[in-house]
Amino acid sequence: MDILILNGPNLNLLGRREPGIYGNRSFEDFFPELAEAFPKLTLTQFQSNHEGAILDKLHEVGFSLDGIVLNAGGLTHTSVALADAVAAINTPVVEVHLSNLAAREDFRQRSLFGRHCAGSISGFGLESYRLAVQWFVNQQPKRVGFRV
Repeated sequence: MDILILNGPNLNLLGRREPGIYGNRSFEDFFPELAEAFPKLTLTQFQSNHEGAILDKLHEVGFSLDGIVLNAGGLTHTSVALADAVAAINTPVVEVHLSNLAAREDFRQRSLFGRHCAGSISGFGLESYRLAVQWFVNQQPKRVGFRV
């Protein structure tokens, strides 16, 4: 099973950016641990601070992978283009956020693309990624098209 972890703007600053909200561990430090927890999966990661690069990546892999875990950062609340891209692809997407969006500012409580996702996980820090990947594993026997 091939799953992409797709991170958006400012997530390259995890561990340094507002640690009270986002924690003090980088995604680069966490990713090997995540991959080790799921040895039968092929996990890859991609991060960009540029909306177009994220759209291009969704277009590139959105018809061939088994799953996408998407933390779009601030684009979650602003990008109609991202919502359109998630709606256009057929690879299932799980939306992930490190902080609890319901406890954040009003403008952060709405996801423009969440309606096109299989589900959303927020508020569990980096553990949110593990929960999303586990969902794909749990769905594997039920979904046609998953490759083992």
